[in-house]
Amino acid sequence: MTDRELHFRALMLKGLAGDAAAWRMLLSDLGGHLRPFFARRLFDGGADAEDLVQETLIVIHAKRATWDPAQPFTNWAFTIARHKLIDHLRRQGRRPTQPMDQAGDLFAEHTVEDGATRGDLDRCLALLPVRQRRLIEDVRLRGLSVAEAAERQGYTLSAAKVSLHRSLKSLRAVYAPDDGEAR
Repeated sequence: MTDRELHFRALMLKGLAGDAAAWRMLLSDLGGHLRPFFARRLFDGGADAEDLVQETLIVIHAKRATWDPAQPFTNWAFTIARHKLIDHLRRQGRRPTQPMDQAGDLFAEHTVEDGATRGDLDRCLALLPVRQRRLIEDVRLRGLSVAEAAERQGYTLSAAKVSLHRSLKSLRAVYAPDDGEAR
């Protein structure tokens, strides 16, 4: 079981037992995962994402007694979110262009290797100045466009492109000095 699954499961069980603070925390934490999930899948750039988050949380609250504690909580919650998204798209007469059945997008599993990889990545990026590191993280790790990352980090679009190119080139020079050799 992933840390996220354990976290949500513990909060859900406490909430079902009457712990109001745990229930509020569950809904709040879950909302943080649902917002980007919906925003990435909406045709309007995510304008309806918050409405879908609230609708999903209302259903989770109303149907909480139907969750089987023998089953993963995240799968149950994701199924509700997926159905809310499908209903929304149908109301708009749209068809989704991305696969809808990948719960991993909502609750990605983390392994020990992921932590080690993240540590290695952090050490590599630590060679760069903070603004350049954040720009690379936004574009390459968070999936923002160069324009979005530039605005977020206070660059002009052309300066962001140049900074990304130079940063990646300097990292390649340190970590892949033999570019001419076959890999």
